[in-house]
Amino acid sequence: MKTLKCALAFSLLSSFAAGTALSASSNPLADAVRTANERFKDVSVAVKEGYGPIPCDSSPMGGGMGIHYVNGDYLKDGVLDIAKPEAVMYEPMSDGKLALIGVEYITLKGPASLEGHLMNFNSAPNSYGLPAFYEIHVWAWKTNPMGTFVDDNPDVSCDAVPLQTK
Repeated sequence: MKTLKCALAFSLLSSFAAGTALSASSNPLADAVRTANERFKDVSVAVKEGYGPIPCDSSPMGGGMGIHYVNGDYLKDGVLDIAKPEAVMYEPMSDGKLALIGVEYITLKGPASLEGHLMNFNSAPNSYGLPAFYEIHVWAWKTNPMGTFVDDNPDVSCDAVPLQTK
């Protein structure tokens, strides 16, 4: 009986672990985000739509979130729209290009959720100079082994950013 309980517990934990690190391609919200924002694969589209870059974000524990292109108008409007993320995230590549890796939705109103996914609360003061806000990252183009909605991705690097822009 004890062996059966251990096997059942292991099976449940394995299922949970697999579910928390679902690839971006197997998540309905990530699928919807990818479809609605595919145009941002070309960073010039983001710029034309009013997005501007902030410095590459790397985590002291390794990995990071890449370069966020933020749309200040969307940040202020208080509307969460899958096709209009407040930030578009790019990873700098060794060839000098930027690869679209994900998007971030941000609102100052909360508690907040996006398509049933609770957003993370960030208190003030914070490193962004914003009032308290809610956010969710969606790793729709680059799989995050920690989970589709986790802030930092251990597989993202800022190493290819030229030194003068880091």
